[in-house]
Amino acid sequence: MLGQKVEEREENGSVTVSTGPVRQNLIVMLLRKRESAIFLALLGIMIVITIVAPTFATIGNLYRVTRQISFVAIVALGVFTVILTGGIDLSVGSIVGISGIACGLVMAAGLPPALAVLVGMATGIFVGLINGALVAYVGITPFIVTLGMLSMARGAIWVITKGWPIEKIASSFMVIGQGDLLGIPIPVIIMIAVAAVAHMFLRYSVFGRRVFAIGGNEEATRLSGINVKRIKCIVYGISGFLSSITGIILVARFNSAQTSSGEGWELDAIAAAVIGGTSLMGGSGSVVGVLVGAAIMGVIRNGLVLMKVSAYWQTSIMGFIIILAAVIDRVKNRRTSG
Repeated sequence: MLGQKVEEREENGSVTVSTGPVRQNLIVMLLRKRESAIFLALLGIMIVITIVAPTFATIGNLYRVTRQISFVAIVALGVFTVILTGGIDLSVGSIVGISGIACGLVMAAGLPPALAVLVGMATGIFVGLINGALVAYVGITPFIVTLGMLSMARGAIWVITKGWPIEKIASSFMVIGQGDLLGIPIPVIIMIAVAAVAHMFLRYSVFGRRVFAIGGNEEATRLSGINVKRIKCIVYGISGFLSSITGIILVARFNSAQTSSGEGWELDAIAAAVIGGTSLMGGSGSVVGVLVGAAIMGVIRNGLVLMKVSAYWQTSIMGFIIILAAVIDRVKNRRTSG
């Protein structure tokens, strides 16, 4: 069992089964999993921050941290899907913002919140599909396409709003961003639901296996008869859709559609995916790893605030973490290929 022999000894007419080696082998196997190592790193970071800033471990602070982590994690799951194909999406932060603005405009017009949510989601999907079409069918480099879309979408936000937030939001809508269920913030519940669907979709569906295959070897996947262009286009649509979910939740969280929503989040989302073990070369990664990576980013950011580290240093430290994650990913890929 699990590569180990199970010892059997006959004593007083009974058979005793020794499961020690089996349990030991199971523990070793779990520790060798990439997600386990990342999770242990998260626990270590939390312990250090708690020692330096004891207020970190309070229930109120953990409540706020998990809620904040959920926002970035949902966006990171969309970026993760794109990265699996060997692409990148730098426009997710702007999609968060423009989806929230679209949602807010519909509610400000006096239309039902349900319709506003649908419009917000449709906006995110539409922008994502534009990215996907330009990458897959026109052949433009993902970095250039999504960098341009980052500016276009953010500029559109300023043109539409003139820099003013949209504040006529239905009061019944706020529960999505501010409420909780059994002590768990609603955004965290949404994050868990999205993560569960993403895991099942990527691991157990034909489409999901093809996404991994494209990242592993795009040319071989194409030669096998799979429509690589269509799949690439769809994953950017998925990324836009998940970004729109966060944009909509933020409207409920702040009871207004803020023009600055999502600014800079593309870096946090990509960092969360890479820290969680996702290869920037594509074809490797897991939903669990992305969630843990987002948690690490959120915990470090919160810890720096509690330790009263200067905001300027916070930006530098987070940038260093992103570069470090990219370097580790590069070294890992070289060892694998070597």
